[in-house]
Amino acid sequence: MNPMQLEYFRQKLLKWKSELLRDANETLAHLTEENLQQPDMADRASLETEHAIELRTRDRERKLISKIDAALQRIEDGNYGFCEETGEPISIRRLEARPIATLSLEAQERHERLERTHRDD
Repeated sequence: MNPMQLEYFRQKLLKWKSELLRDANETLAHLTEENLQQPDMADRASLETEHAIELRTRDRERKLISKIDAALQRIEDGNYGFCEETGEPISIRRLEARPIATLSLEAQERHERLERTHRDD
């Protein structure tokens, strides 16, 4: 991968991370300003469910941020764009669709097939 492509993916990852952090801050502000002391039990239950869903979403995004950080580190180390399993280059199309990818498409499919067969056991 040439330096321009690496910079493109670095900027893409940084923008994605920034958006996730902004969303997390908005959620935090939203959760702290909302009052759970609703007089109606149904309203309160609905609000608690909404908060639980938001927190679950933010937890998934927190994990995604750590994967973005790992991808940024791979760019710095010179390992970005190479399959961790085979060492072969990951296609640009795959990285465009999933910039945090660590496996080539073939290796990912193999991994998922193995996962399914072990899950069925």
